Amino acid sequence: YGHSNQLRQARAMGDYLIVGVHTDEEIAKHKGPPVFTQEERYKMVQAIKWVDEIAPGAPYVTTLETLDKYNCDFCVHGDDITLTIDGKDTYEEVKTAGRYRECKRTQGVSTTDLVGRMLLMTKAHHSNIDEDLDCRKHTDNFGKGPKGRSPWTGVSQFLQTSQKIIQFASGKEPQPGDTIIYVAGAFDLFHIGHVDFLEKVHQLAEKPYIIAGLHFDQEVNRYKGKNYPIMNIHERTLSVLACRYVSEVVIGAPYAVTADLLDHFRVTLVCHGMTEVVPDKDGSDPYQEPKRRGIFQLVDSGSNLTTDLIVQRIIKNRLEFEARNQKKEAKELAVLEAMRRLDEEKH
Repeated sequence: YGHSNQLRQARAMGDYLIVGVHTDEEIAKHKGPPVFTQEERYKMVQAIKWVDEIAPGAPYVTTLETLDKYNCDFCVHGDDITLTIDGKDTYEEVKTAGRYRECKRTQGVSTTDLVGRMLLMTKAHHSNIDEDLDCRKHTDNFGKGPKGRSPWTGVSQFLQTSQKIIQFASGKEPQPGDTIIYVAGAFDLFHIGHVDFLEKVHQLAEKPYIIAGLHFDQEVNRYKGKNYPIMNIHERTLSVLACRYVSEVVIGAPYAVTADLLDHFRVTLVCHGMTEVVPDKDGSDPYQEPKRRGIFQLVDSGSNLTTDLIVQRIIKNRLEFEARNQKKEAKELAVLEAMRRLDEEKH
């Protein structure tokens, strides 16, 4: 959602937004192994509602030639400087030519921060919630602990504001003739599996109006366990709202899809992916009411990517990072040692 917020700001500066997405090779060279493949990243960026077009395989250094190729007046980047592997500003040329604009970074999130949260999952520091504890009394504070950390997941809290939600929301009410489709879940680490599912759901109707119900952190923890969710309810809300297929989000939706919920939103269809449906606390099927009404449908996204798999990729990449850093440190030490010897020989 940090990337989405940057794209939202960029789109507001002009009329048409083209987003250049680097290849895996370029990212590995300058930053380290990417979490998602380039094909996944192309599709995910295209699914953000402020993006008009993507430029696959964009060079890491943005040149005037690149801007001219796509007929762009200027380019936009966050206010954090990006450097090449040899320490040069990647936007130097376009800045000099006056064809560069800057947008504000989203406070409280970075890829590095999210990777850190996922790596914490390898340490079993999360203790299961006492079943006797009444989770409902915590729903009003969105799982926020006294030290700004979630008591459910141990992750840092992103500070949400109503303004940010308004900026991300479509603000469109359902229109007559719209098919109101309800989907629910954690939508944690919003990824290509979620995008593929929502795209398939979107294709089920001529005029779809998709409402996504997001479960509170403690509810997600109940059925997912470990240290899930990795992103808190606020972060997940913005991630889902940024998707072009979603019209509305219910923050802290009930786990069971009730008659009240279906009637309130005038839901025509309820969809769920091919992932396992964990029974409610009382052992009942959370989808029994839409099934009884004959409005429940399973939708195969065609993607096998899950939040668990992303975490596994991170752990695998962590080992690659460590091996790479060790080689880099050994090389630097060897250079320093060689310089020290030369210095001794001179004296």
